[in-house]
Amino acid sequence: MTNATMPDDLLLQPVPFLSSVMAIEPQWIDYNGHLNMAYYNVLFDRAIDELWLKLGIGPAYMKARGGSTFTAECHVRYLREIHLGDPAQVSILLVAADDKRLHTFEELRHATEGWVSATSENMSIHMDMNARKVAPFPSDIRANIAALANAHQAAPRPEGIGRSIGMPAKK
Repeated sequence: MTNATMPDDLLLQPVPFLSSVMAIEPQWIDYNGHLNMAYYNVLFDRAIDELWLKLGIGPAYMKARGGSTFTAECHVRYLREIHLGDPAQVSILLVAADDKRLHTFEELRHATEGWVSATSENMSIHMDMNARKVAPFPSDIRANIAALANAHQAAPRPEGIGRSIGMPAKK
């Protein structure tokens, strides 16, 4: 698939990309009565899978062409509790990309009220699954990624990109 034959809906998606609305599953609620931290990652991962399908790097790509992506780094911030019954939606901004890496920033929001529950900043790497080594994206996939990166380039950068974990300095 080249940029010229990229699915029209990829570039017509809102910027940032919006996942489908997802439900919080009852078994994901912990003893504190809110979504357990592990399941935020499940929601973020499901949303990334939706975007990867549009880029042409989903399960069919792995099966037919032997390529996939791995998460190399992830930083999650938990900002507001989300509960059973709350509809969830993830926005994904492609912050940067090169021939082997995708830098994304995701926000998990309450799908109807719009507030941010959590963010996840990720570095994904492209893998040659036969060699089990990092490898460049094929040129047609790279063109899809470049088109998405261009569409996301002008989007405002959400608060939190590039944050690191650390104790505040005492004054």
